[in-house]
Amino acid sequence: MEQKNPIREAERYLENAQQILSEKAGKDGDYYNDSKYVKMAGNTAWSGVLVALDAVLGVRAGLKKRQRPDFKDYQAAISKKDSKMPRVLLNAYDLLHKSLGYDGVTRYKVVQDSLEQARMILAWAEKNYQEY
Repeated sequence: MEQKNPIREAERYLENAQQILSEKAGKDGDYYNDSKYVKMAGNTAWSGVLVALDAVLGVRAGLKKRQRPDFKDYQAAISKKDSKMPRVLLNAYDLLHKSLGYDGVTRYKVVQDSLEQARMILAWAEKNYQEY
């Protein structure tokens, strides 16, 4: 069985998030109408970021089977690879996971900026990903 490229998989998550926003969230002027779907899109995009980071950073490798990595584990691992990326990661975490995923912030510009942070991480991950 052929193994999926995790970067392509992460991109699929981001595409799904954008699809949720365009088909379900209902944009009206500068805002989306339904925070439920903004939350769903934010969580989906954040999951894609984690898929990409897991492929490049190997954060989960040292953990027990059901143990969940902490955000600080990702921060520490990414800072060892690239000193500029921890800020991007923190912004993505704050925007995608907290503002969109938890709070359901519906402002269009915030949502688009959040997705841009995700795209930056995925581009970085693709550049740093090595298949074994």
